[in-house]
Amino acid sequence: MRPVSIHTGAWRYPGAFPDANFSFGHLRDFARRLEAAKFDAFFMADHLAVLNMPVDALKRSHTVTSFEPFTLLSALAGATERIGLVATASTTFDEPYHIARRFASLDHISAGRAGWNIVTTANPDAALNFGYESQMDHDARYVRAREFYDVVTGLWDSFADDAFVRDVDKGIYFDPARMHVLDHKGPSLSVRGPLNIARPVQGWPVIVQAGSSEPGRQLAAETAEVIFAATGSLEIGKRFYADIKQRMHKIGRDPGSLKILPAAFVVVGDTMEQARERRALLDGLVHYESGIGSLNSMLDYDVSGFDPDGPLPEIPETNAGKSQRERLVDLARAGNLTIRQLAQKAGSYAGLAFVGTPASIADEMEQWLVEEGSDGFNVMFPWLPGGLDDFVDRVVPELQRRGIFRKEYEGSTLRDHLGLARPANRFFEDGQK
Repeated sequence: MRPVSIHTGAWRYPGAFPDANFSFGHLRDFARRLEAAKFDAFFMADHLAVLNMPVDALKRSHTVTSFEPFTLLSALAGATERIGLVATASTTFDEPYHIARRFASLDHISAGRAGWNIVTTANPDAALNFGYESQMDHDARYVRAREFYDVVTGLWDSFADDAFVRDVDKGIYFDPARMHVLDHKGPSLSVRGPLNIARPVQGWPVIVQAGSSEPGRQLAAETAEVIFAATGSLEIGKRFYADIKQRMHKIGRDPGSLKILPAAFVVVGDTMEQARERRALLDGLVHYESGIGSLNSMLDYDVSGFDPDGPLPEIPETNAGKSQRERLVDLARAGNLTIRQLAQKAGSYAGLAFVGTPASIADEMEQWLVEEGSDGFNVMFPWLPGGLDDFVDRVVPELQRRGIFRKEYEGSTLRDHLGLARPANRFFEDGQK
């Protein structure tokens, strides 16, 4: 969710809620519907600037602004009981102490349902919002992110699980011997600690990562417990899946301790023809100005001066995110797409899409699982509430009937839902410092 559909035409679809991005009532209802369907988590994407595109494009897109993630997810924690709550937070323009404290708080408030999506920020306009004249180099962003992860998880381990004794008779609230001062001094960061909050309910909130460039893949293999992947086909998904699992094996991590969940855009119909018609109607609601703005932003290069009905020109390397740009260029070359066609895809959704009947969508999802293209999916809805309702009411029961999706939650935390172990405290073990 962003916090609703990523598709820039979603707010215009017949029956959609145009104000859903800024209606807590709608968002609360969406989260409750997902919880009733036993979804693992509500995953909120985020960005730290209005998207860097012309005003004519911005004015047509509902994805340019959204609630601040922690404020929204803290409110949703009180409106739900079991569904996980995952927020994006950048390692580029925030500080580890802030991130550690916020996610630890969300994990306590939600009784163990928090997850942190680690991202590096590529949008050059975001740099301007934080006092920088230019964006940090791509590889340097990932070097900082790796150290950032070490600091945040170290701060979460500031206290042993049994540190807070709260002995009323003796007047002892916590045992100082069960507190660890991190005292981190590294290439990019200097953080003393300890964190001023008890260890999170889950030990650590679940670690999610979304990068698919070379540095992003390595960061995921070393740190992530969930990858929000962008793989456009089963064959690409299988290669990505194998690559990440092999990287984990090489560094001594159990490949089963990480779940790969590609983004999957879903459009449900009574027939294949109806599903395709719904997708075509939705894509037709993307204005060219919006699409070309999205395309320029994703490429980090302005192609609006070229012939819209001509081919995509050569796109130079920039300091922005690499994987998204490469996917679009590959898509254009493979499909011999014009700039206009590519702009429509950029403004809609150019990645993996399951468009069909409940049975056909379940068939495709099952194939991905069986052939090790993924461990599950990060489902993205085409419009709200109709697209969500279609999936919950029609596809989920089909997945349950096949025995490949739960009918009830078996635990209470996000780690329980995903089958992830609670991490040991790196500074305390079996009651010993």
